[in-house]
Amino acid sequence: MRNTLAAVLGLCGALVAVFPAWSADGDPVRGQRAFGACAACHSLEPDRNMTGPSLAGLWNRKAGSLSSFTRYSPALKSSGLVWNDASLDALLRDPQDFIPGNTMTFPGIKDATSRADLLAFLKEATEPGHAPRAQQPGGMGGMMGMGSGAVPNLKKLDPEDRVRTIARCRDTYRVTTADGKTRDFWERNLRFKTDSSSEGPEKGAPAIVSAGMMGDRADVIFAGPEEIGQLVREGC
Repeated sequence: MRNTLAAVLGLCGALVAVFPAWSADGDPVRGQRAFGACAACHSLEPDRNMTGPSLAGLWNRKAGSLSSFTRYSPALKSSGLVWNDASLDALLRDPQDFIPGNTMTFPGIKDATSRADLLAFLKEATEPGHAPRAQQPGGMGGMMGMGSGAVPNLKKLDPEDRVRTIARCRDTYRVTTADGKTRDFWERNLRFKTDSSSEGPEKGAPAIVSAGMMGDRADVIFAGPEEIGQLVREGC
């Protein structure tokens, strides 16, 4: 019993030494700005999953347990962690060191104050009804832009953003939009994606979204994979 108590007390002391940031008060205003680096992969809206799972209701949730998200790594699912101030601070500091083998590509935040700010914002923003309004994406060269990290709602598209036909000639895709304009893309600069979420495109009305800073790349986003073969046609 004494050995067990000593081990527990030693672990608590180690946690205090290793994770000082979560014991300090962070600034949620600064933290909201810092969240911009997270917003490309994580939503604050319940069950709106992106590259990573929704962060809504995150505190006291078991790691890898959000039922609407199916892409957790085995390392995360088997970690046995519960998300709280301490565990989230450790994850944000160095994801790979904290959970070796997880698939989170974020390099981490080494500055303890910055982590405390982000945690202060997240602790409030992940509570039910507290998520800030999503940033609205702006247009970019006639195609909806995604450079801000925000995901555009594709249900209602302007004519220049709605794909009418796609023709493939050798290494070139010719994309014609509903406004009658046609753009040529090198085959490796045009990507086909699907979005079956509530903000994905209507069936039969795929969207084209700018995907490159130079204006030479784009994503065509379909409501489902069956539409890709139906729309793309060979012909020079």
